[in-house]
Amino acid sequence: MEPVDALTEIAALLERERASRYRSKAFRTAAAAIEGLSERDLADTASLRRRAGIGESSLAVIQEALAGDVPRYLAELRRRYAPATSDLRALLRGDLHCHSDWSDGTTPIASMVEAARSLGHEYLALTDHSPRLRVANGLTPERLREQLVEVARVDVPGLTLLSGIEVDILDAGELDQDDALLAELDVVVASAHSRLRMESPQMTRRLVAAVSHPRVDVLGHVTGRLVSGERGTRPPSEFDARAVFSACAEHGVAVEINSRPEREDPPDELIALALEIGCLFAVDSDAHAPGQLGLLDEGAARAERAGVPAERIVTTWPLERLREWTNRAR
Repeated sequence: MEPVDALTEIAALLERERASRYRSKAFRTAAAAIEGLSERDLADTASLRRRAGIGESSLAVIQEALAGDVPRYLAELRRRYAPATSDLRALLRGDLHCHSDWSDGTTPIASMVEAARSLGHEYLALTDHSPRLRVANGLTPERLREQLVEVARVDVPGLTLLSGIEVDILDAGELDQDDALLAELDVVVASAHSRLRMESPQMTRRLVAAVSHPRVDVLGHVTGRLVSGERGTRPPSEFDARAVFSACAEHGVAVEINSRPEREDPPDELIALALEIGCLFAVDSDAHAPGQLGLLDEGAARAERAGVPAERIVTTWPLERLREWTNRAR
């Protein structure tokens, strides 16, 4: 096994488990530090110890990989985070919700794109946050326009990077970005991030207004709940789910099945209700690091257990059909 590949895979698996970003970053830094070195240089332990970015843990990985073994730490992580299996996962063609270091992601756009390509994605939507979410370094209109220039420059064979945004749903259901700019994007995911304990009638009106907006394609992490993780737990928002999902069905907005294990959002009973009402779905990773793109395994397994048909999941659609859908009201 190539040492660079081993270090990169370890970083990705640490990202998948939502480990400290410093741990995963350390292995990515080590991979970058040895990129291009010859096998002879890699075998020079004394020189490697002096090289910036190489610590004892990464050095052990390099040495074990050079010996022709799967490094022990990597083998342990592979056992711990074996992907959830489902027939549906093989049908997913892409992901409509991920973040880069332009907002609160950990890596540049190029790293997210390369990780998506390695997973076999046909498309990936870059959906960094909008201005009001300052804690996540949300993009002002000016910064979003700058990002669109960068997105247009991405040219990766076999993968299309779609422009997008995770736009904050404001208190009365308005969207936290210029409407004309939203119209230029390929994908708009709308999510509520604040005042999640709003009274049910207000929250219902808020979400219905958002999904009725002609620019919105996906309703992100529907209830906002957290069921585990370092941020603790958070109860789901209260709203009339039948009214919200009926509005989604009427306007062709997909209900997101968020793949992050700490969210499991929407809950199973709401997936069943959305299915009954006739909604479309999007199985998305909500990845904030390259390794988290693989969380689609978790979302696909949940969707399959819930009995969601593949044809109702927009992320199983080919790119041409997906574009026709996102352009329906642009």
